Amino acid sequence: MQRQVILASTSRYRRELMLRLHLPFEVQAPEVDETPLEGEAPRALAQRLALEKARAVARRFPEAVVIGSDQVADLAGEPLGKPGDHARASAQLRRMRGQTLIFQTAVAVVCQATSFEQCDLAPVRVVFRDLSDAAIERYLVAEQPYDCAGSAKSEGLGIALLDAIESDDPTALVGLPLIRTARMLRAAGVDLL
Repeated sequence: MQRQVILASTSRYRRELMLRLHLPFEVQAPEVDETPLEGEAPRALAQRLALEKARAVARRFPEAVVIGSDQVADLAGEPLGKPGDHARASAQLRRMRGQTLIFQTAVAVVCQATSFEQCDLAPVRVVFRDLSDAAIERYLVAEQPYDCAGSAKSEGLGIALLDAIESDDPTALVGLPLIRTARMLRAAGVDLL
């Protein structure tokens, strides 16, 4: 019998990515404080939050296999979160123009009943074009990416902001590295095929 699979996320992007696996799953809000710890590096922050999200939901559903994920935009070691509004998104994109960022995308899979717990990181190197203020404004008006780490949606018009993307897990930039997720689900005993 296959265990229940739960995505510990309210992100519509992660939910859409999970649908690609053709696997029945439920969604639960992890209700985790996402505030970075003092001096916490972006990669450590992403991994800690992915694991905390999975663990939080696994405590409520101990028999389930729970997937947690988090993404932090890393600008030279500084974490950039979700902007939340137009002004902050504009400021983020102005700082990022002409820069290379690492989008640190972490995924964790936890099943309390079997004591299974794995966490992995899928860093994505992204080179932003040297954008004009006018181009940034046009992009923000068109796409309003205020709920995205780094203020850009590569799966939409945000691709026009970029010069290059380097990753070994192509869905990691959208918010859930499916190659790593599938690998961990198999290790947890979830049959994908």
